[in-house]
Amino acid sequence: MKKALIVGINDYAPIGYGGPDLNGCVNDARDMANTLVICGFSPAKIKILTNQNATRANILNYLKSMISTSVKGDSLVFYYSGHGTRVANIGSDLELDGLDEAICPHDYANNGVIRDDDFKTVLSKLKAGVNMEVIFDCCYSGTGTRKLDLGLEADLLNETARYIPPMLEDEFYLTYASEMEVSKSSKKSTVLTKALVPVAGMNHTLWAAAKDNQVSMEGNISGQIRGYFTYHFCKILRATNGSIVRKTLDKQVAIALAAMGAAQINQTESITAEFSQKIFT
Repeated sequence: MKKALIVGINDYAPIGYGGPDLNGCVNDARDMANTLVICGFSPAKIKILTNQNATRANILNYLKSMISTSVKGDSLVFYYSGHGTRVANIGSDLELDGLDEAICPHDYANNGVIRDDDFKTVLSKLKAGVNMEVIFDCCYSGTGTRKLDLGLEADLLNETARYIPPMLEDEFYLTYASEMEVSKSSKKSTVLTKALVPVAGMNHTLWAAAKDNQVSMEGNISGQIRGYFTYHFCKILRATNGSIVRKTLDKQVAIALAAMGAAQINQTESITAEFSQKIFT
């Protein structure tokens, strides 16, 4: 059975004008849902959460439910389009253990972000023999946000980065991360930015819209605001009815992003064997 949870957030709390809103994420969610139907997913098995429904609790609860009810042979998709950020991971000893990537639910300002550690905990429950694609169209690094004044031509001035700047304490650690390596004799690992999940032993495939030192952009494509990564990802899936191996999909998305002059390069992470297999299998 094929099941999906799709999240798209344009409207951040407070509801209506006032939050750090985006414009293309609900369009992305709609395109992803329709594309998955073309790829063999039943509409009844696709759960969509947008705007005020995409709370931290709802996202985690629906994701946990989808994973816990899956059985060997199922194919799952979790898709997120919205803001991303970075937060410091402070241990119980009040020492810095690392820097976590995070996504920003509709209510993140009051109820917090969803960290990569939260996802690791949920994904650790994935049963053997269950395929899962995790797809993120958001930013995971602050380094690229300082380069947004690009002097763009008028038709590209609607570009927006899907990124929430870190709070001061988090930005401080992020700025000095490369200088804060812990000695090899220490039990703590090197303090560097982490991938969403480790590649070694991964039980799913991660599709990221940009590398961890880049921002993920949205802008006007044929009169509609879209995430650049999602637009091309879905376009290629529809053209192939989802019958495409992962490394080919990854390459074709990268070529399409480069052709449009996007300042981001998609990144796909999984165990080696998965790259030569078809997506959703």
